[in-house]
Amino acid sequence: MRTALRRPWLLPTLPLLLVPVLGGEAGRPAPSPIDRRALVSRHDPVLRSMDADSPLSIGNGQFAFTADVTGLQTFAEAYEQTVPLGTLAQWGWHRAPNPGGWTIDSYRFTEYESHGRKVGYADIPGDRRTPEVQWLRANPHRLHLGRIGFELRTKDGRTAAPADLTGIEQRLDLWSGTLESRFSLDGEPVEVITICHPAIDAVAVRVRSALVREGRLAIRLAFPYGTGEIVTADWSRPEAHQTVVHLAGPRTARLTRRLDEDVYSVSAAWGPSGTLVERGRHEFVVEPGGGEAFEFVSAFAPAATAGDAGPPSFDDTLAAAREHWKRFWSEGGAIDLSGSRDPRWRELERRIVLSQYLTAIQCSGELPPQETGLTFNSWYGKFHLEMHWWHAAHFALWNRLPMLERSLGYYQRILPRARGTAARQGYRGARWPKMTGPEGAESPSPIGPLLVWQQPHPIFYAELVHRARPGRETLERFREVVFETAEFMASYAAWDEKAGRYVLGPPLQCAQEIFPAAATVNCAFEVAYWRWGLQAAQRWRERLGLAREARWDEVLTKLSGLAVHDGKYVFAETAPASFDDPKWARDHPSVLGALGVLPGEGVDPATMRRTFDWIWEHWSWADTWGWDYPMIAMTAARLGDGRRAVDALLMDAPKNVYRPNGHNYQRPGLTIYLPGNGGLLYAAAMMAAGWDGSPDRPAPGFPGDGSWTVRWEGLRRAF
Repeated sequence: MRTALRRPWLLPTLPLLLVPVLGGEAGRPAPSPIDRRALVSRHDPVLRSMDADSPLSIGNGQFAFTADVTGLQTFAEAYEQTVPLGTLAQWGWHRAPNPGGWTIDSYRFTEYESHGRKVGYADIPGDRRTPEVQWLRANPHRLHLGRIGFELRTKDGRTAAPADLTGIEQRLDLWSGTLESRFSLDGEPVEVITICHPAIDAVAVRVRSALVREGRLAIRLAFPYGTGEIVTADWSRPEAHQTVVHLAGPRTARLTRRLDEDVYSVSAAWGPSGTLVERGRHEFVVEPGGGEAFEFVSAFAPAATAGDAGPPSFDDTLAAAREHWKRFWSEGGAIDLSGSRDPRWRELERRIVLSQYLTAIQCSGELPPQETGLTFNSWYGKFHLEMHWWHAAHFALWNRLPMLERSLGYYQRILPRARGTAARQGYRGARWPKMTGPEGAESPSPIGPLLVWQQPHPIFYAELVHRARPGRETLERFREVVFETAEFMASYAAWDEKAGRYVLGPPLQCAQEIFPAAATVNCAFEVAYWRWGLQAAQRWRERLGLAREARWDEVLTKLSGLAVHDGKYVFAETAPASFDDPKWARDHPSVLGALGVLPGEGVDPATMRRTFDWIWEHWSWADTWGWDYPMIAMTAARLGDGRRAVDALLMDAPKNVYRPNGHNYQRPGLTIYLPGNGGLLYAAAMMAAGWDGSPDRPAPGFPGDGSWTVRWEGLRRAF
């Protein structure tokens, strides 16, 4: 566990990055600035009942706290089968004891035939979940740092249940980042304000109610053991961890938490009076001392950075949050669709606004985010580097580049391990993992180790930074990661002597994860991304005054093109029957990303249009994922089809649902999916502000028939 307790704010003042860019119906400065507060506030989420599918979160990018309708985690058990309520931080990880001393370095790799030699991958033959495989996949896992909830008592002295609450109204005030909750118990109103400090991993709450004076409301803290499961908390093993209380003052306390070899600190303060009572093992209650108003603040930190200072006050936290969120909404990009005739404008604008908030609090930290962010665990809390693009690339287009940059240092930190993976497999450069954690170790998987489309991502991020901040400093900062990434890409491309060209695979798992890796060659999107990435790496060398790398040019000159069958781009060259068998029309339609996510150099628009038309008519939409819809929209936009670009973003499909809290629902167990939110933001910015070479007309990715009026500010063009 690591990071400083106090950090720079989420959005440091960087005038170079925050120059307003205005766009109106004619793509020129709007007649008047957008009323940003009105734009944001009309989409404040409001709940009037306990909706276990749509809890609301507060956070700062490094830390998040998800609450029920009381404003805390009072009824957390009611959410465990939908959206578990977590208190998670980027630094908060736990490792269970390792009985076999297992590491990925000593794993028995599966050997695949690859152009006359054997290459070892961290595959799972037959998907057999041995104890070794399960430990390596599940460790380290993100840790629920502690549950904070109300202890509510009814008039007859029993513990209140959700059904006892009436008059529920909870609003997330996006402009100030405050969660405002109101409800009644036995006819007594309760008003709660919950906030997260923007620079300290702290939750602050203020409650007003006669229940405080009557001794029927208290604050309960409880601490679980770690687990990689979705709920992120194991309450069944109190003997496996420790909680040591250090009373620092009459209304303050510091608790040290130890789980095996992992340690962190919790500091708490309350007032104006009250007492901390230990109710049980790892369970504490702060009992107010009277009056009708009570405040409680709890801050979390790695033990190494905790120090002796107590948490910030409620008022300081509230003031910092208000200033921070006002600045966030005022200085980044904005899209106002309220002048549109198409009645769907409000839903699209709602998704755009809420996705900005959610990715800010869940996806802008020092590590790449997991697919469920800092809410609960998916895939044991580990992150998937191919999804990093979908979580965070949009920050650059929305003029919030620092929120992307915070996580880019991760690639430099894990570069030695990535080099080791490439060398073990007989390649040059650095091979980036797929499913991984803070240290960059691969996780065994029947799919993940065979994916390659995460490989060019660091080059893409570097290009985004250079576009906003060109200069020697940027070039030097990313040169090693860019060059080592390209070295692997050139080394991985194999020479096909018979065809006289370079090919990708086998083994190769496409982004469309349905083809047999041992027999797959030249997935369409991967070939296009390889070409784009190597060309960008050569430009990086030229900017530094270096000669082009001959090996990279050799691959670029002789790299396979996208395979075509019956006038359409096939999904992989080894699957020419892509369009003849319905079983291939599922999962990600990633072939479209070659002209959509990417600018499409070497892609024939007419061929891609025929491919797009076939996919639009034949795809199994129930088998897609949330980021597929923004990808489809970007392809439609580049093909000049603004109508279907919007239709893709708003398609009525099972995994294109956005809950009242703004989260992209996928399925039970994956009830939130932040790559959908981030992808939506990238597509929306591109459709509004355009892309390199886009038509010189207003909002070139939207329909040009007058049904949509798109006013935007502060956006940057896509590549």
